[in-house]
Amino acid sequence: MAVKPIPEGYRTVTPYLIVQGAETLIEFLTQAFAATEIRRALHLDGSIMNAEVKIGDSFIMLSEARPEFEAMPTMIHLYVENADELYDRALQAGATSIMEPRDEFYGDRAAGVKDATGNYWWIATHQEDVSATEIEERIKTLFGNKELV
Repeated sequence: MAVKPIPEGYRTVTPYLIVQGAETLIEFLTQAFAATEIRRALHLDGSIMNAEVKIGDSFIMLSEARPEFEAMPTMIHLYVENADELYDRALQAGATSIMEPRDEFYGDRAAGVKDATGNYWWIATHQEDVSATEIEERIKTLFGNKELV
């Protein structure tokens, strides 16, 4: 049987997080986002060389920062059934709020949190399909004719 070039269940793009505190991040993702740890490989010193977790239908890879691969905080966007509920779970799991849940002009109810390793997680539930034209109109209404930075 031929090996698939993209492993079963993976997508073309898979985020890879390098953090100080990989174990802490895995615990947070498990508690906050119901992540399932798929596998873990360790360096000889016991630190995480590579781990894979699955959140919903998506995989995230991660590892402990090392001198040759420094920590690199990132932002990840999650679409979920209930943004408010997941936002609350993330806070209970130790995240810091960066934006409370609110309805956005582009059709999502969105919130943001920062985990203990410095990553930002945008949590959203899509509530309304909004055309590109309507988004432009809403931007003009909200922000006037000012150019967005």
